[in-house]
Amino acid sequence: MYGLKLLSGLACVFLLSACASYGTGTDVEKRVAILEMQQDALEKLYLKKPAAREELNASPGYAVFSNANINLFLVSAGTGYGVVSDQIQNKKTYMNMAEGGVGFGIGAKDYRIVMVFHNQAAMRNFVEQGWTFGGNADAAAKAGTKGKSIEGEAYYGDVTVYTMTESGLALQATVKGSKFWKDDELN
Repeated sequence: MYGLKLLSGLACVFLLSACASYGTGTDVEKRVAILEMQQDALEKLYLKKPAAREELNASPGYAVFSNANINLFLVSAGTGYGVVSDQIQNKKTYMNMAEGGVGFGIGAKDYRIVMVFHNQAAMRNFVEQGWTFGGNADAAAKAGTKGKSIEGEAYYGDVTVYTMTESGLALQATVKGSKFWKDDELN
C-alpha cells in the first residue's frame, strides 16, 4: 500500500511539474522554449521515421505537443502545451492541451505528439475546435536514451499523428478525450 501511495504522489508531482515545463519567464521566453521543444521532437521523429520529414514538408501545416500523462488504475489524466505551424501562411499558433480518460493502467510518462495535417481544413478545424477522442494502449519504461517504449502512428481522417515517449513508466489501455485550445497569453 505504501508503494501505491508513493507512486501516486510521484505521478502527481510529475504531472504538475510538466504543466509549467515551458517555463515561467516572459512570453517571448516561453515561445522560445516551446519552439525548442518542437525542434527537438521533430529531430527525434525524423531519426525514427525518416519518411515523416517529406510528409511534413509537403503538408500545409503540423502541430507538436509536449504532454505529461498519469494513469492510476481506472482514471487517466494529462496536460501539455505546443504549437501549430501553418506552413501556408507562415504562422504559429501556441496552444494548450488537457486529456482525461478511463481504462486500466498505472504509471506516468512524458511524451511528444506530432500531428501532420494533410489539408488546410483539417488544420483550421483543429486550431478552432481542438477536440479529439480516441483510445490509447501503450507500454513504456524509458529514461532518456535508456529503456523501451511502444510507439506508433495513427491516422484520423486528414491528420497523421505520431507519438514518442521521452520518459516514464506506464502500462495502460484507456479510452480518452483530449481538448486542445489556443493559449491567449502567447498568441
